[in-house]
Order: sequence, then structure tokens, then C-alpha cells
Amino acid sequence: MTTTSVTEKKGARVHVQAFGTFLSGMIMPNIAAFIAWGIITAFFIPTGWTPNETLVTLVDPMILYLLPLLIANTGGRMVYGTRGGVIASIATMGVIVGSTIPMFIGAMIVGPLSAWILMKVDKIWAGKIRPGFEMLVDNFSAGILGFALALGAFFGIAPLVTGLSAFLEMIVDWLIVNGLLPIASIFIEPGKILFLNNAINHGVLTPIGVQQVQESGKSILFLLEANPGPGLGILLAFSFFGVGLARASAPGAIIIQFLGGIHEIYFPYVLMKPMMVLAAIGGGMTGVAVNVAFQTGLRAPASPGSIIAVLAQTPATDFIGVILSVIASAGVSFAIGGVILRASRKKDLAAENDNELAAAIAKTEANKGKSSSILGNLGASATAGSAVKNIVFACDAGMGSSAMGASVLRNKIKKAGIEGVTVTNQAIANLDGTADLVITHQDLTDRARGKSPKSVHVSVDNFMNSPKYDEVVQSLQGTNEGVTK
Repeated sequence: MTTTSVTEKKGARVHVQAFGTFLSGMIMPNIAAFIAWGIITAFFIPTGWTPNETLVTLVDPMILYLLPLLIANTGGRMVYGTRGGVIASIATMGVIVGSTIPMFIGAMIVGPLSAWILMKVDKIWAGKIRPGFEMLVDNFSAGILGFALALGAFFGIAPLVTGLSAFLEMIVDWLIVNGLLPIASIFIEPGKILFLNNAINHGVLTPIGVQQVQESGKSILFLLEANPGPGLGILLAFSFFGVGLARASAPGAIIIQFLGGIHEIYFPYVLMKPMMVLAAIGGGMTGVAVNVAFQTGLRAPASPGSIIAVLAQTPATDFIGVILSVIASAGVSFAIGGVILRASRKKDLAAENDNELAAAIAKTEANKGKSSSILGNLGASATAGSAVKNIVFACDAGMGSSAMGASVLRNKIKKAGIEGVTVTNQAIANLDGTADLVITHQDLTDRARGKSPKSVHVSVDNFMNSPKYDEVVQSLQGTNEGVTK
């Protein structure tokens, strides 16, 4: 394979990740609204826990109007601030009223697009308006454009999105009727591990799933990506059959993954041994098959994908099927993962010894006063007279895995007695170039470097316990002291 083709594939993956992050940026801030709607649905619909003919009237307005408008407003703000959010909401009313189904896909299209169009229109007369008329022009231009976009969305985009939604739902229904839905795991599980889960979940599964909930009260699609079973099985396999650092850190990762719902924690374990993707696929397919057999589903998205969140959104009649799907998927992924790890145990042990030797050499060089090759740029920045004060952990959504990594490094810096250094976490999309040092998973570093090119970038393969954290601390002790003296 040529260097050009490798670069093209890497670039394509980065673009898909960025697209998934943008979709996630519209959905994730509004997950609380989805949860609230799910709870209202669980209690008050005719088949709910406490049916109520009066309070059930909250269900349809929330799913038809509130949730799409929240998504659109968030997407518009991401593109063009408050003005973008306002015109996104106006235009999205066009697709909402122009269709009889929940317009989540329509909101994710029309919202950001409307804000982008307004931004371009504003640039036409930027700096050309006489003083005192700015507010008048801004308000009327946005109002007139919103009028036009709402009509365009009503007559043009709403029918297209309705047709697209019907087509996607038809494919899902066909897979379910023919017992082929487990095949989806062949694409979903590797996609998750490559950090494409946001594009899969928020771009396809959530919009169709919410529509199915409106029709039948639940959707199996909410369990395709959120099921914590495959990740649990993989981490259990590393706990029993792994070696070295992977085995030592896996039990702690189980708590974070299964109870906390942060699935990213098991991705590095699969990436360090790519054959383990078979365990993820096997577990995912098993979980889907069990849910198909029991005809189970969730009332709303389970986010994060914690067993607690999953059970909270499970209808009272579906607990047995959902719990069995989690247990079965974990069991299958554990069995497949165990076989893979046992088969390569001797090789892994040898590699672990090599790593220990490399670590010992690195420690010796550090004791001699030689700078770390990994953080050579960090040392160079200190020589130029700028101490590292702002460290940012960045991941796809800016929560989960980056928050864990930030916590680990923050504790190490505190124990080392280093002061004046802030360690925070945020989404890659929100990097603004002000960070002195950015730490990301190795598969996301290219995107982070594009958002914050002047920062020093460090790639890790495991947010929980990377040996590079110690190198960062050692470099901070040397660089910050050198600048402050």
C-alpha cells in the first residue's frame, strides 16, 4: 500500500470522525431532554408504569417540537452563535410542520445549514451599514431569511427527509423481519473502536429509534451501540488472560465502562490487539440476536451507555430480555477474547518484558538529565521562555475518556508538587489554540493538531494509565522550573 493511499484513508477517517463529532455536538447537550421525554413516556403512555390520559399529552409535543428545535438551535449556535441558533429554530419549524414524523434528521440538516447561510448573508454588508442602523438591518435580514428558509424547508427538505427516514426505517424493518439485524454489529463495533460511534449513533440510530418509539413505545436501535456487554466481556478477558499493564488496569476500567457508561475506555485494549475486534463483533451480534428474539427495546437513548442508563430506559416488560442480552453479549465477547489472548500469551509476555526494558532505559536516560524524545517539543518551548501552564485532554465528545485522563494526570501533578498548571478536558471541536499541551488518543491526534496547531501534542493509547503521563510530569518539573528561575 502506497503512502498516498494510507494518507487518504487516514484523512477520510478523520473527516468522518469530525462529522460524527459535529452530530454529537448537536445531540449530546440535549440528552437530558431525551431522558426527560423518555421518563414521561415510560410513566404516562397507555402501556406505561402509571398511565395518565392528561399527562400523556406531553409526549407528542416534546418529540415533535421540543427535541428537534433544541437540536436545531444547538447546531445553529455551533455554526454562528446566538443568531445562528435563532434562524436555525425558525427554519426547522418548516420541516417540523411539513412532515408527520419527528424531524431529528431534518433538524440536524436544516439547523446548521440555515446558520451557515445567515453567516454568509451577514458578510455581504458587513462594515457597509451606516451607524445606528445595524440592529435594524440585522433583525430584518435574519427575519426575512428565516421566512424564506422555513418555506424552503417546508416544501423542499421536509418531503426529502421524510422519504429518507422511511427508506432507512424500511431497511431496519427488513433486517428485523428476516432476522438479519445482528449483522449490523459487523459495522457498528469496529466503527465504535475507530471513534466513529457518534456518526453511527447520532446520525442514524437515534433519529430512527425515536421515530419507532413514537409508533410502538420502544426501539431496539437504542441497544445496538449502547449495549455495555461487549466491552465488559473484552475487559474481563484482559483481566483474566491479559498481561502486564493491560491486565492490571482492566478491572478498574470495567467499573468505568459498565457502570459509568464510558465505552471509550475499552477501545485502547482492542486497538493494542486488533484481533479483539472479533470479540466485540461476536458480543455485539449476540446481544442484538437476544434482543430480537425477545423483541425488546428502550424507550429513549441510553446515554452514556451505562447499565444503569440502559435499565432506566427499559420498559417494565423488557427487563429479562435486555438483561439477558447484556449477559450473553459479555459472555460471548469474553469467550472469544479469552481464546485470542491465550493464543498470543507467550508473545505478549515477551513484548511486555521488552517494554519494561525500554522503560528502564528511558528512566536511566532521564536520571542522566537527557530530555524525553516524546516531549522534545515541550522542552523546546520552555527553552524559548514559555512555561507549560495549560494542559488540555481532548476526545471526541469532551467528556468520558478525556475527563478520566485529565483526572489521572492532575493527581500525578499534584503528587509531584507542581503548581500553576491547569489540567482540563474538552471536545476536540472546541480546541481554540490556547492550550500549551494537548493530550489525545493516538487515533484523534491528527484532528486535534488541526484545531490547535501551535500546541504541543502528545498521543496516548490508554487514557487510564499511560506511561507518557510520567514523562509529562518529569518534563513539567524541568521546563517550568527552568522558566521561573
